[in-house]
This record gives sequence, C-alpha cells and structure tokens, in this order.
Amino acid sequence: MTTVSLFGDARFPLGPFTPYEHNPILRPKGDSWESANLYNPAALVVNDRVVLLYRAHADDIVSHIGIAFSDDGYHFEREDTPILSPEHDYERYGCEDPRIAFIEGTYYLTYTGWDRVTAQLCLATSPDLRTWTKHGPLFEDFNTFAAVSDNGKQNWSKAGVIIPQQIDGQWWMYFGEGAIYWATSKDLIHWTPGTPDTEPMYSPTPGTFDEALVEIGTSPVLTDTGLLLMLTNGATRITHEDGTTGVDYRCGQIVIDPADPTKVLARLQDPWLRPQTYEDTHGLVSNVTFVEGLVKFHDRWFAYYGQSDTTLAVATADPGNEYGTGLRADG
Repeated sequence: MTTVSLFGDARFPLGPFTPYEHNPILRPKGDSWESANLYNPAALVVNDRVVLLYRAHADDIVSHIGIAFSDDGYHFEREDTPILSPEHDYERYGCEDPRIAFIEGTYYLTYTGWDRVTAQLCLATSPDLRTWTKHGPLFEDFNTFAAVSDNGKQNWSKAGVIIPQQIDGQWWMYFGEGAIYWATSKDLIHWTPGTPDTEPMYSPTPGTFDEALVEIGTSPVLTDTGLLLMLTNGATRITHEDGTTGVDYRCGQIVIDPADPTKVLARLQDPWLRPQTYEDTHGLVSNVTFVEGLVKFHDRWFAYYGQSDTTLAVATADPGNEYGTGLRADG
C-alpha cells in the first residue's frame, strides 16, 4: 500500500483554485443513509487513486462516513455501505466531518461525535480504511468557542488535523471550531491541549471573511520553504436582500513554522473560495463552501469541499501558477 501523507513543494498562498465546471462531483442518492445530503470530505491518495471519506445522511440528519474512489480526481465510485456509523452515546446522532492522516501503516481519522447537545472531536484508527477502532472523544471540558463567543457549551470541539511527522519528538494536532488550538501526543491516541480553551493560537480577525469564527480545514502540506500550510474555513456575517441576516462560510489559508509550531506565521488576507454557484448558496445550510480535503494528484492540487451542507465539489490549481499576494502576517 502506497499512501502519500504530506505533500511537498507547495507555495504560500496555494492557488489560485478554479472550481470544476461540472460540480457537484457527488450528490445524495437513493433512499438510503446518503439520500438527503452528502458533503465535507477528507481526502488522500492511495495506490495512485484519490480516496474521499465523506459525510452523508438521510432526512433524519444522522451522519455516517462513506468512502469513494477516483482514478482522475473528478469522477468517483462510492461504496454502498458506510465505513463509520454511530454506535455510542456521544455520537448517537452522527459521525461528522472527517479528517485523516496516514502514519506508519495506520490511518488516523478524526471526526465529530454529535449527540444533539455536544460536539466532541473523536478519533478512530484503521489498518485498511475498512476496519475501525474507535478511541472516543479526545478533549473533555474543552470549549473551542470559549474565546470567541458564549455558545453555552462546556464540551465542544471539532476539526482535528494531525501532522504526519513528529516535531520535537512529539506528534502535533491542530483543532478547533470558533478558534484554533494545538495539542500534542506521545502515542497518537491520547492528546493533551497545549493551552486552556481561553487561549487559542488563532482567533477570528475582525472585519474580515473569518470574523465570526475560524475552523481548521484540511490536513497540512509542506511548502518549498519548509512551512506547514493548512486550508481553513471562516465565517462572516451577511445581510440578505430581504433584510435577514446569516452566516457566509469562505475558505482561507494559514502557515505555521515547525520551528515555532504554536503560532500562526501568516494568513491569506482574502478568501480563495467563497459561495458563488447555486449549490454553494442553496442547501441544508445555505451560503457555505467548506473545505476538508486537499491532495496533490497527477501534478495538480485538488481541494474538496462541501456546498451548503448538501453536495460535494472540487476546485483545482496547477503548481507553478501560484499567486504571491494577499498575505498578512500575524503577531
């Protein structure tokens, strides 16, 4: 089995990305567990094929995680049975929003366990993408909105990406919805946050596309200067033509220096993707482009994202055509 985990030679900012003209590439189907909505995929390359692990559900909105394969990055064949489904109380209403890392022969899948009260970042491991061992919620009494707003929760955490290489003899994870935090581990199973939930490493930036919240998007890639680059999701408040208000989800980028892995070195000042098409602006939760998967495949970058929590799309970028503007250093 050949799996690529940390693609090199990226540049920051990565892109520009162009949405595929035939999006969505996956839609809900049939009357089964994926009949109503299908979105928010993790992505990796295995044996020269793109593999997507995506979230889907029926009208009951109880999410499962399915799997699909592609030889070209655009056209996918999916399996009929989900690879991960709710089993325990902490996830009884959904296994949601996966991210994945492949390390030393094991797949490490982070996902959100949802019980309709609390969202908790959970971990599952597998040797083959089929047989999974669940390790339960990772962070108790941790609220990733603590420094952003009062969401009334004590346990609330989502969106974990594991760095597939050690830094200073430890494994590192970046996680969080609301704000972004870091955690470390000796065994990739037990994780310890590096700071209290009131002290995130990266918070929303007032007056910008991520002013309402920020969330980790994709697993990292390594730039040609040795920095870790991650795609992010951000939300801003918008006013509709009828005077009602809502939230608009757009996609950004950050970079972190492994020599100082607790700080965001720079951020993309403007979003590289925002809701534009009908599918981006109409769905279960409208006005959402939400990226969770990034791979370099056949000399092209593929970024996979959910559209309004209803369909799944891809945007691509060619290496060598990177833009070089729009940076703003933090700190």
